[in-house]
Amino acid sequence: MAAAPAIASATLLRGDVRSGLSRRGRAAAIAVIVVGFLVLWEVVKWVGGDPWRIHASILGFAINYEHFPPLKWAIASDLALPHLWSIIGAYGQPAVRFGPPVWQVLIGASLFTLREAFVGLVIGAALGLLLGIVFVRFRVLERAFVPYVVASQTIPLITIAPIVVIYLGARWTSVALIAAYLTFFPVTVAALRGLRAADPRAFELMRATAASETQVLWKLRLPAATPYLFSALRVSASASVVGAIIGELPSGIPDGLGGQILQDVQYYITGPERLWATLAAAAVLGMVFVGLVGLADRLVNRGRHQPART
Repeated sequence: MAAAPAIASATLLRGDVRSGLSRRGRAAAIAVIVVGFLVLWEVVKWVGGDPWRIHASILGFAINYEHFPPLKWAIASDLALPHLWSIIGAYGQPAVRFGPPVWQVLIGASLFTLREAFVGLVIGAALGLLLGIVFVRFRVLERAFVPYVVASQTIPLITIAPIVVIYLGARWTSVALIAAYLTFFPVTVAALRGLRAADPRAFELMRATAASETQVLWKLRLPAATPYLFSALRVSASASVVGAIIGELPSGIPDGLGGQILQDVQYYITGPERLWATLAAAAVLGMVFVGLVGLADRLVNRGRHQPART
C-alpha cells in the first residue's frame, strides 16, 4: 500500500514530462513554420522581385551586393511585397515627422484594440453561454432558433459594422459589440455540446437525488462543458480581434489598429512597409490574445480530462 503514492507520483511526473515535451514540440513546429515562411518570402523576392541593391556597412565591414532576378513577378515587387528587413526597419522610423517611433504607436494601438476585443469576447461569450443554457433547457427553443443563430453568421461583418456605428455612435463600445457578433456563435455551439457532455449515469444520479435544474447546471453541466467552452474561446479570441479591427474602419476611431491601417493605406505608395508592419502587429496581437485564453484554460482545467481538440 505504501507504494501507491509513489506510483501515482511517478504517473503524474510522466504525464508532466510528456506534456512538456508536447509543448516544446508544438513550439518547435511553429518556429520551423515561421522561419520557413520567412525564407520563402525572400526566395520569391530573389527569383521574381525587383533588383537587389544592398550597399551598407556593418561593424566596419562594407557590403556591396547587387542581384537582378531572372523573372519578373508583379506580386514580388518592392511595392507589393517589401523585403523583410524593410518591414523590420519600419518599426524604428518615426510615425510622423518628429513624432514617436512606429513601434511605440503600434503598441498603444494594439492595447486599444485589445480592450475592444476583450470586452467583445466577454459580451459574446456571455451571450453564447446564455443561449446554450436556454437551448439545452428548452428543446423547443433550440429547434426554433438555432437555424437563425447559424444564419446570422452568413451576414458579412463589413455590412453590419457601419449600421452599428450609425446607431450607437463612433465609440469604442460600438466596436466591442461588433467584435461580440463574431464571438458568440462558437461559444453557443460549444455550449450546446458541452452542456450535454456529462456522463449519462451522472444525470441519472442527479435525478435520483431530486436535484433541481439549477443544481444540475452548476454542479454537472457547467463543469463538463468547461473544456468545450475554452476550446471555443480560443477561436472567439482571434475572431474578436478581427471584429475589433473591422469595426474600427467605419467608425473612424484613430486610436486602434484599424485606424492605423487606414492611415498606412493612404501612404502605401511611399511606404508600403508601414502597412505590413501594422499587419504583423495585428497578427501578433491575435496570437497573444489566444495565448492568454489558452493560459486561462490550463489554469482552470488543470488535472481535468479534456476532449480531443480538432
